[in-house]
Amino acid sequence: MAFSLSRAVLRLATGAYLLNSGISKLSLDEESAGSIQDMASNAVPQVKQLPPATFGKVLAAGEIALGGALLLPLVPTKLAALGLTGFGSGLVAVYAKTPGLTQGDGIRPTQAGISMAKDTWLAAIGLALLLDRKRKAVRGGRATKR
Repeated sequence: MAFSLSRAVLRLATGAYLLNSGISKLSLDEESAGSIQDMASNAVPQVKQLPPATFGKVLAAGEIALGGALLLPLVPTKLAALGLTGFGSGLVAVYAKTPGLTQGDGIRPTQAGISMAKDTWLAAIGLALLLDRKRKAVRGGRATKR
Protein backbone atom coordinates (compact mmCIF):
# COMPACT_ATOMS: atom_id res chain seq x y z
CA MET A 1 0.00 0.00 0.00
CA ALA A 2 1.39 3.36 -0.97
CA PHE A 3 2.04 6.11 1.54
CA SER A 4 -0.66 8.75 1.69
CA LEU A 5 0.18 12.04 3.38
CA SER A 6 -3.51 12.85 3.98
CA ARG A 7 -4.08 9.50 5.74
CA ALA A 8 -0.90 9.96 7.77
CA VAL A 9 -1.98 13.40 8.97
CA LEU A 10 -5.42 12.16 10.04
CA ARG A 11 -3.95 9.12 11.79
CA LEU A 12 -1.25 11.13 13.55
CA ALA A 13 -3.57 13.86 14.84
CA THR A 14 -6.31 11.54 16.11
CA GLY A 15 -3.89 8.90 17.34
CA ALA A 16 -1.91 11.39 19.42
CA TYR A 17 -5.11 12.89 20.82
CA LEU A 18 -6.53 9.50 21.83
CA LEU A 19 -3.24 8.22 23.24
CA ASN A 20 -2.92 11.32 25.42
CA SER A 21 -6.56 11.06 26.49
CA GLY A 22 -6.15 7.40 27.44
CA ILE A 23 -2.94 8.01 29.39
CA SER A 24 -4.61 10.81 31.34
CA LYS A 25 -7.48 8.48 32.24
CA LEU A 26 -5.13 5.91 33.81
CA SER A 27 -5.08 7.99 36.99
CA LEU A 28 -8.84 8.63 37.21
CA ASP A 29 -10.21 8.49 40.73
CA GLU A 30 -13.34 6.44 41.32
CA GLU A 31 -15.63 9.48 41.42
CA SER A 32 -14.39 10.80 38.05
CA ALA A 33 -14.62 7.36 36.49
CA GLY A 34 -18.16 7.08 37.85
CA SER A 35 -19.13 10.40 36.27
CA ILE A 36 -17.86 9.30 32.87
CA GLN A 37 -19.55 5.93 33.34
CA ASP A 38 -22.87 7.64 34.12
CA MET A 39 -22.68 9.58 30.85
CA ALA A 40 -21.66 6.49 28.88
CA SER A 41 -24.58 4.55 30.35
CA ASN A 42 -26.99 6.93 28.61
CA ALA A 43 -25.94 5.33 25.31
CA VAL A 44 -24.79 1.90 26.52
CA PRO A 45 -26.64 0.91 29.72
CA GLN A 46 -24.54 -2.26 30.13
CA VAL A 47 -21.50 -0.24 31.25
CA LYS A 48 -23.23 0.21 34.61
CA GLN A 49 -22.52 -3.48 35.32
CA LEU A 50 -18.84 -2.66 35.80
CA PRO A 51 -17.44 -1.07 38.95
CA PRO A 52 -16.52 2.57 38.17
CA ALA A 53 -12.78 1.98 38.71
CA THR A 54 -12.83 -0.95 36.28
CA PHE A 55 -14.78 1.08 33.74
CA GLY A 56 -12.19 3.86 33.96
CA LYS A 57 -9.30 1.44 33.40
CA VAL A 58 -11.07 -0.26 30.47
CA LEU A 59 -11.82 3.11 28.87
CA ALA A 60 -8.21 4.23 29.35
CA ALA A 61 -6.87 0.98 27.89
CA GLY A 62 -9.23 1.24 24.91
CA GLU A 63 -8.19 4.80 24.14
CA ILE A 64 -4.49 3.91 24.47
CA ALA A 65 -4.91 0.88 22.20
CA LEU A 66 -6.85 2.83 19.58
CA GLY A 67 -4.45 5.77 19.72
CA GLY A 68 -1.52 3.39 19.34
CA ALA A 69 -3.17 1.59 16.41
CA LEU A 70 -3.64 4.90 14.64
CA LEU A 71 -0.05 5.95 15.27
CA LEU A 72 1.57 2.65 14.24
CA PRO A 73 1.97 2.44 10.47
CA LEU A 74 2.03 -1.38 10.77
CA VAL A 75 -1.69 -1.35 11.58
CA PRO A 76 -3.67 -1.20 8.33
CA THR A 77 -5.55 2.06 7.87
CA LYS A 78 -8.89 0.33 7.32
CA LEU A 79 -8.55 -1.59 10.60
CA ALA A 80 -7.56 1.50 12.60
CA ALA A 81 -10.34 3.46 10.87
CA LEU A 82 -12.90 0.83 11.79
CA GLY A 83 -11.92 1.16 15.45
CA LEU A 84 -11.99 4.95 15.29
CA THR A 85 -15.38 4.99 13.58
CA GLY A 86 -16.84 2.69 16.22
CA PHE A 87 -15.35 4.63 19.12
CA GLY A 88 -16.32 8.01 17.65
CA SER A 89 -19.85 6.80 16.94
CA GLY A 90 -20.16 5.65 20.53
CA LEU A 91 -19.10 9.08 21.75
CA VAL A 92 -21.63 10.74 19.44
CA ALA A 93 -24.33 8.46 20.85
CA VAL A 94 -23.37 9.51 24.39
CA TYR A 95 -23.57 13.16 23.32
CA ALA A 96 -26.97 12.71 21.67
CA LYS A 97 -28.50 10.70 24.52
CA THR A 98 -27.23 12.64 27.52
CA PRO A 99 -29.84 15.13 28.74
CA GLY A 100 -28.75 18.75 28.68
CA LEU A 101 -26.00 18.40 26.06
CA THR A 102 -28.14 19.24 23.02
CA GLN A 103 -30.62 22.00 22.33
CA GLY A 104 -34.29 21.26 21.65
CA ASP A 105 -33.52 20.04 18.13
CA GLY A 106 -31.38 17.23 19.55
CA ILE A 107 -28.42 18.15 17.34
CA ARG A 108 -26.93 21.54 18.17
CA PRO A 109 -24.97 21.59 21.43
CA THR A 110 -25.85 23.53 24.51
CA GLN A 111 -23.01 25.30 26.34
CA ALA A 112 -22.60 22.13 28.42
CA GLY A 113 -22.52 19.96 25.28
CA ILE A 114 -19.82 21.77 23.33
CA SER A 115 -16.99 19.65 24.74
CA MET A 116 -18.79 16.45 23.69
CA ALA A 117 -19.99 17.74 20.31
CA LYS A 118 -16.39 17.85 19.10
CA ASP A 119 -16.39 14.05 19.17
CA THR A 120 -18.35 14.12 15.93
CA TRP A 121 -15.00 14.91 14.29
CA LEU A 122 -13.52 11.64 15.56
CA ALA A 123 -16.35 9.70 13.93
CA ALA A 124 -16.01 11.76 10.74
CA ILE A 125 -12.25 11.17 10.54
CA GLY A 126 -12.82 7.46 11.08
CA LEU A 127 -15.36 7.38 8.26
CA ALA A 128 -13.09 9.39 5.97
CA LEU A 129 -10.24 6.93 6.53
CA LEU A 130 -12.55 3.96 6.18
CA LEU A 131 -14.09 5.17 2.92
CA ASP A 132 -10.82 6.43 1.40
CA ARG A 133 -9.95 4.47 -1.72
CA LYS A 134 -6.64 3.88 -3.38
CA ARG A 135 -6.18 6.40 -6.14
CA LYS A 136 -4.70 5.68 -9.50
CA ALA A 137 -1.98 7.88 -10.87
CA VAL A 138 -1.52 8.35 -14.57
CA ARG A 139 2.10 7.91 -15.60
CA GLY A 140 3.26 7.83 -19.15
CA GLY A 141 -0.29 7.43 -20.43
CA ARG A 142 -0.94 4.40 -18.22
CA ALA A 143 -2.87 4.25 -14.94
CA THR A 144 -0.92 2.72 -12.08
CA LYS A 145 -1.93 2.04 -8.50
CA ARG A 146 -0.36 4.23 -5.88
